[in-house]
Amino acid sequence: MKQTIRFKTRDVAFQFRMGAGFAGDVNRTHPAEIEPALIRAATPPTAYGQFVVVGTGNAVRPLAAADQSDATALTPFGMTVRPYPAQQSSASNYGAAALGDATPPVTGTIDVCRAGLVLGKLNANVTAPVKGGRVFVWCAATAGDHVQGGLETEASAGNTVQLDTRYTYNGPADSTGVVEVSCNV
Repeated sequence: MKQTIRFKTRDVAFQFRMGAGFAGDVNRTHPAEIEPALIRAATPPTAYGQFVVVGTGNAVRPLAAADQSDATALTPFGMTVRPYPAQQSSASNYGAAALGDATPPVTGTIDVCRAGLVLGKLNANVTAPVKGGRVFVWCAATAGDHVQGGLETEASAGNTVQLDTRYTYNGPADSTGVVEVSCNV
């Protein structure tokens, strides 16, 4: 008598595309150049995967409205990188914060990707990024779907700063707006 053996598989299928990851993740670790930088406590970075410039006291800060007329803002120091492994704690249950919702510290040091591929959050209601496409950063105050420091794909007069050609998109964003940015400092 021949015995038949059956196995169950519980594979997960992604109907269209698997998520890219979380903003601030270094997507490809080799080659990548990541270095620590002091945080400017008066204006600290507000998110991981956000471009920063060197401000007073040799400390980094996010791009702001005043940077639209400043030529140094066109060449950022790099993008903030999420520490690994780390997850925010809560008062009652360590690790209760959802993954991907981490907030950078307001003092001390933060890792900055100077060269490599890092993920950032694309502001909503913008044209889809393309491989090799130019990167713009919303510098004006947050307005609707446009978050200050968020990535954009098009210029908006008086609201965005166009980064130089060392910073480009590496393809389209995933369904949550996370996009890979190439930093070649």
